[in-house]
Amino acid sequence: MKLLRVGPAGAERPALLDQDGTLRDLSALVDDIDGGLLADASALDRIRAAAGAGVLPALDATGLRIGPPVGRIGKVVCIGLNYHGHAAETGAATPAEPVVFLKAADTVVGPDDTVLVPRDSVKTDWEVELAIVIGRTARYLETDEQALAHVAGYAVAHDVSEREFQIERGGTWDKGKNCETFNPLGPWLVTADEVADPQALGLKLWVNGELKQDGNTSDQIFPVAEVVRYVSRFMTLYPGDVINTGTPAGVAMGQPEPKPYLRAGDVVELEIEGLGRQRQELKDA
Repeated sequence: MKLLRVGPAGAERPALLDQDGTLRDLSALVDDIDGGLLADASALDRIRAAAGAGVLPALDATGLRIGPPVGRIGKVVCIGLNYHGHAAETGAATPAEPVVFLKAADTVVGPDDTVLVPRDSVKTDWEVELAIVIGRTARYLETDEQALAHVAGYAVAHDVSEREFQIERGGTWDKGKNCETFNPLGPWLVTADEVADPQALGLKLWVNGELKQDGNTSDQIFPVAEVVRYVSRFMTLYPGDVINTGTPAGVAMGQPEPKPYLRAGDVVELEIEGLGRQRQELKDA
């Protein structure tokens, strides 16, 4: 299933995109697309049954904002330097273990919402990423099979980053990763049963119509199952938590001088095979 949330920010309602591309209202069945729903197999089965029976009312998508596909996210866990190509372009050694950092849940916005360039920023960068959405409480998982069984689905994430704040201002990466609007997510949460192989997904990103990133999740250093298993050893993952799994080569930081960092007026578009497409216009904060 393709689950999503539509409507004004803070007042989104649950919806489903059916096989014909029609938007369907889920409000009569569930209150929201969130961790509570994703952990409730019977509720998900009711949605599948209603979708199969063709009884869900259609929504007019004209002018309708798409919000993040998951509400009330507890935490966003991120994996850095997780593609061989990206590590190489930045001059970093291949990590021996996953590089883990956190983004605040309030950085998450809709897939087509405005992204704000922080004040005094000179190095705002783009990063298309595969996002994992957790569906069952995960702690101390031991096998890849267990890890994948705890995945509710997948989505497109844009891990926007400010490289000067991240790298040159001391401390951890957090200052360059947690600026407002720095995690567009969606348009959909595609349930795990519809993603045959999360290690065979193409990722692309364009800036002002120019293709900048063209990668595949097969280049990940630590694949999806290993990431979930690894993270569960250090923190408990709850339904509705999100894991951004890293970005392929092609970011501004990895390009020759003068590096083409983002500025107000730029348009970024990104997509992952089968998971949908995002478009953001950048403005000054």
